[in-house]
Amino acid sequence: MLPSTSASSPLQGNGALNSRDAARHTAGAKRYKYLRRLFRFRQMDFEFAGWQMLYLFTSPQRVYRNFHYRKQTKDQWARDDPAFLVLLSVWLCVSTVGFGFVLDMGFFKMIKLLLWVVFIDCVGVGLLISTLMWFISNKYLVKRQSRDYDVEWGYAFDVHLNAFYPLLVILHFIQLFFINHVILTDTFIGYLVGNTFWLIAIGYYIYITFLGYSALPFLKNTVILLYPFAPLVLLYGLSLALGWNFTHALCSFYKYRVK
Repeated sequence: MLPSTSASSPLQGNGALNSRDAARHTAGAKRYKYLRRLFRFRQMDFEFAGWQMLYLFTSPQRVYRNFHYRKQTKDQWARDDPAFLVLLSVWLCVSTVGFGFVLDMGFFKMIKLLLWVVFIDCVGVGLLISTLMWFISNKYLVKRQSRDYDVEWGYAFDVHLNAFYPLLVILHFIQLFFINHVILTDTFIGYLVGNTFWLIAIGYYIYITFLGYSALPFLKNTVILLYPFAPLVLLYGLSLALGWNFTHALCSFYKYRVK
């Protein structure tokens, strides 16, 4: 028979965490645990991270159900295993090298492009977007009756990574097979195909971001995160009418970066 009280119980009489357990649940403690595991590859569950990457394309709702289970079992929404980030980094490196080959870059230019894409496009922009979404969701989307809850910054960063992965695969991998012979041909078919890739990729980013925040039960009005679809479709139609080629602009920007 289990004892009804215990000196080592994580819960105090009023249902609050005791001081030692509370210290383990602070943002700093969670961040330290995550970073400490970043270089311990044997402790990472790469199989599960690969499963998440697959379902981000086929059934992203299942990925966020797993975040809900983590909250129930580990008392945090954000990932505590950096395996997904490591696999995403590998994908980023491979796809960027492929982009460099398609654009006929030399070795050193390719390395420079890789550093730009990893540390600026992925990490830098990701930190900016995550912080912005973390602020907006906590400031405007948290339900009044649930103000004791808040969106973890780590969860906001995970949502960005989840949304960024399909965008990366579409624009930096699938699109590569069409760049030289279709997209960059300066024809209507070229910018139709290229801009459609952009529409799908950014649309995926918006949708998976919406799913991430709508999965949190203490947020309200998350449907507003779908509103960017309207200007996105409008911009897509305008680009076809005016002959804008987004992929051509991206390639020119990449070449300019590595000069």
